[in-house]
Amino acid sequence: MKALFSLVAIALCAAPVHAACTYPTAPASIPDGSTATLAEMVAAQKAVKQFDEEINAYTACIKLEESAQLKGDKLTADQKKAIEAQQAQKNNAAVDQDQAIADRFNEQIRIFKAKSAASKG
Repeated sequence: MKALFSLVAIALCAAPVHAACTYPTAPASIPDGSTATLAEMVAAQKAVKQFDEEINAYTACIKLEESAQLKGDKLTADQKKAIEAQQAQKNNAAVDQDQAIADRFNEQIRIFKAKSAASKG
């Protein structure tokens, strides 16, 4: 995963500074742990991990975007604060969505494991 993130970071650095950062698409759904199969849970885990990696790449991109925007010599202090606030809002929204999806998935994993344990016992 670190290697993938490093490659993404390198690719983002090589990309034009004015390229827009693309917000990733969240997994379509998280299976219900009480009825899901193991295969469905594994597929969901892969989708959640992929989304996490894409969010990490997105937040790295918006940090680069912010740095590029702040390099302008003609920006006032208020303009710089506005750029920083906008980028912080984008970052926080992305991280919050990533965490919410991970939390929902983890909740369904607990339910799935409890169901599996009950059926064995």
